Amino acid sequence: MMAQYASILFSMILVNNFVLVRFLGICPFLGVSKKFDSAAGMGAAVTLVMVLATAVTWPIQQLLAAWGLEYLQTIAFILVIATLVQLLEMAIKKFIPPLYTALGVYLPLITTNCAVLGITITCIDEGYTYPQALVAGLGAGLGFLLAMVLFSGVRRRLEDAEPPACFRGMPITLIAAAITALSFVGFSGVIDHLFGA
Repeated sequence: MMAQYASILFSMILVNNFVLVRFLGICPFLGVSKKFDSAAGMGAAVTLVMVLATAVTWPIQQLLAAWGLEYLQTIAFILVIATLVQLLEMAIKKFIPPLYTALGVYLPLITTNCAVLGITITCIDEGYTYPQALVAGLGAGLGFLLAMVLFSGVRRRLEDAEPPACFRGMPITLIAAAITALSFVGFSGVIDHLFGA
């Protein structure tokens, strides 16, 4: 049983990383990853929202299915996510003002972060039980956090580099993101080997 949860967790962090493998949540990944503090803060905020959104949307999906209203899934999930993000934004503004300032416009954009909606729908599509869905939400969030923190280190190194003029700015950032994403492809067989999934 624990091996199944560990398989889901590490699969979401490494093999099915929402940013580097599924390419969801690219806007904050590129926009907030310049500094380690803001990248870690955004990653932690998205992780919290992913876990909370999964915890709330899974039971809502069960109700929608019981009433034959599955077609309202996306609308219901977006409303839940928007509400959670607003509550999180108010909490960060009150208790961690420097992080609120550092995240700026990207904090409200968690509402439209397709990675958050993606994990909630993935949990339903994969047929996860409620505990499995929570583990998947945590894994997806930790994978997002890992991608943000790793890429903030890469971007710090890029600032010290001297690329040709045509590659400066966003072109070298996108190339670095592609190479970082390629590094995660190597994890695909590891989960199967470790957990036999």
